[in-house]
This record gives sequence, structure tokens and C-alpha cells, in this order.
Amino acid sequence: MNEKEWKSFLISDIFDIFPGKRLVAADTTAGNRPFIGALDNNNGVARFVSDTNESLDKNVLGVNYNGNGMVIGFYHPYECIFSDDVKRFHLKHHEDNEFVLLFMKVAILQQKNKFGYLYKFNSERMANTGVMLPVDESGNPDYAFMEQYVKRVKETIKLQYLQGKMAVIV
Repeated sequence: MNEKEWKSFLISDIFDIFPGKRLVAADTTAGNRPFIGALDNNNGVARFVSDTNESLDKNVLGVNYNGNGMVIGFYHPYECIFSDDVKRFHLKHHEDNEFVLLFMKVAILQQKNKFGYLYKFNSERMANTGVMLPVDESGNPDYAFMEQYVKRVKETIKLQYLQGKMAVIV
């Protein structure tokens, strides 16, 4: 990581950002579809519903812009719907995939200390927030590096677990 050149990019230059949709708990029907809320745990899953709306998505990075989990993101490979407190991030210039989106999750999380209850991570601030990313020789985000880096980290953790050096897989 130290050998790579890094550059700041606006979130709005990297992602297309889509809103969630308000869904009041009293108006939901229990089911099997994850409903993603502005939580800082449980991968953002607030409950399971059978409801659907225009926020239905999958293979997406959900990023909280409100609540306790502000600026925290979670990767959702499965079909789910999103609260209006969560934005859905899709890469503009690269195919969405688990590894790149997990890398981006950490890059975005590095900005968490800038925001709080009095300085919300609202849509405008979100779009204009810079994130540091590794770049290729052309100065563009190095998506191939990001993907390979996360794959190596996951493999290292898996091996440590299998060798009994870790209690759980992260």
C-alpha cells in the first residue's frame, strides 16, 4: 500500500448515488428481504420485510448519512431495500463487485470524524467529500489494485482462521 501513489477523488466523481425510501416499521410486512437502515452493526439490516419499493437493489454499497452509523457503509450482495437514511452507491467507471466496494467502504469510513449530529453527512457534503484512493499510471483509481488487495486480505484472514490463529472470520 505504501508503494502505491494515492490521490483524492470526490465521492460524486467515483459513484452514482441513489436514495433509499422511507418505510415506517408499522407499515411493513415481515418477510425474508433485508431492510437496510442507518445502523452501525448487523450489516445495516434493521429487519426483514416482504415489502418492496424503488430502493430495491443488490451488489451495492449502502452508506449511512444519518443516525448512529453515519458515514458507515456496508456491502450488500443480496437483494434488499433501503431506508431514506441510507444512500446506495454504484461505481461510475467500473463494474460493482464485492472487493472494490469493500475497499471503497474503508476509504469512505476514513472521513467519519468530519461529521456528527450537528454537521450531517447530507447529500451535498457526501458528493463533495474527498476520499484517498490508489491510482494507476494514468492517475485514475486503480480498481484492479483495490480488488486484488481485498482478495489478499480476505485470504490471509481465512488462512489465519484455518490455522487456529483467529477465533472468527472477519
